[in-house]
Amino acid sequence: MNKYNFIKKQDKEIYRSFLGEEKRQAEGLELIPSENYVSYAVREANGSCFTNKYSEGYPGKRYYGGQDFTDEIENLSIKRACKLFGAKYANVQPHSGAPANIIVYSALLNPGDKILGMDLSHGGHLTHGHPVTESAKVYKFVRYKMKNISTGEIDYEELEKIAKKEKPKIILAGFSSYPRNLDWKKFKKIADSVGAITMADVAHIAGLIAGGVLENPFKYGFDILTSTTHKTLRGPRGGLILVRENKDFINKINKTTFPGLQGGPHMHSIAAKAVCFKEASSPSFSKYCKNILKNTKAMEKVFKEKKVEMITGGSDNHLLLLDVYKTFNISGNDAQNILDKIGITLNKNVIPDDTKKPLDPSGIRLGTPAITTRGLKEKDCKKVAEIIVEALEKIDDKKNILKLKKEVLKISKKFPIPKSF
Repeated sequence: MNKYNFIKKQDKEIYRSFLGEEKRQAEGLELIPSENYVSYAVREANGSCFTNKYSEGYPGKRYYGGQDFTDEIENLSIKRACKLFGAKYANVQPHSGAPANIIVYSALLNPGDKILGMDLSHGGHLTHGHPVTESAKVYKFVRYKMKNISTGEIDYEELEKIAKKEKPKIILAGFSSYPRNLDWKKFKKIADSVGAITMADVAHIAGLIAGGVLENPFKYGFDILTSTTHKTLRGPRGGLILVRENKDFINKINKTTFPGLQGGPHMHSIAAKAVCFKEASSPSFSKYCKNILKNTKAMEKVFKEKKVEMITGGSDNHLLLLDVYKTFNISGNDAQNILDKIGITLNKNVIPDDTKKPLDPSGIRLGTPAITTRGLKEKDCKKVAEIIVEALEKIDDKKNILKLKKEVLKISKKFPIPKSF
């Protein structure tokens, strides 16, 4: 446990919260698919002296002095990102995944231009065109869905029809809660047929791509990848934009990032990104990614045996989406809350064409990146899945909840959060 000695002396209220969160993370199991544990090397970089430095601009073209080492850090981060994902260009300054997407839209589109992206309830992200976002007020979003919810098959024929009718400037492939693989080749073929730019939001699966266990969209000629650097990449909370080879695209993206939409880059985060990119290039990271997929399949097997309704029938990646309303006659919110009580953290989530509201949806979303980081193997993940089912089957049994909480604590103590990988 980090001692937080200076905070302890200076700010006891914040110190108590830090200790509480350390304890919560250590004594519970993190199953939110978009969360993970970073190495202490990443934490050191993220809390380093680079947080003191203002570095508006880009390496070699800064607006303030004293940039020798910030330039080294940013150049190294760019070089490592490009090598890791097979890109010619990268921008490592986006503060997170949503800003990365907005930067690309702003750089390459005019107001009113169309973007074809995945429907939110079918697995897309808010920034893929949900009406509540600011992007939806600027650009016109049209959406594609799954053809078969039981298998997760995307309706590529309908996607092609929409593309030919709407003529989008960008076809956006990517997701936030979709448990299957996308057919990058089909997306590229459809985009080429209408002259659209191909963009993949790989925030959730970037680590799995870097680790070589899922296919890279660049392999099929995609123009742009956006991503977060946390989630499966096990880096700091931040964003990333990769351009396969188009120099005009990266020039526009760079200008839109700064000075267009962001001010000074967060150099401490960029340093931590560089560290995580190096970690993700190691053979051990590839093994870690393979274990993520194995662990997801282990949990899928239990849910199948227990007759739990899984959207798309299972998973090809790191996450699973369960219809708890149909299976257990409880809402996703109630399921999230009861699992919180036993020390299992996951998130409520809408299911395709959900009739319930987003704050009280029909589903829950869970994944294996964080527990795989802690060292859980397939048999351990099966046990966790069994605990989840038992808790949701006996949601009102207080004695059972206490029993399951002890079981979760036992597993958590057996697999402490590692400091390095």
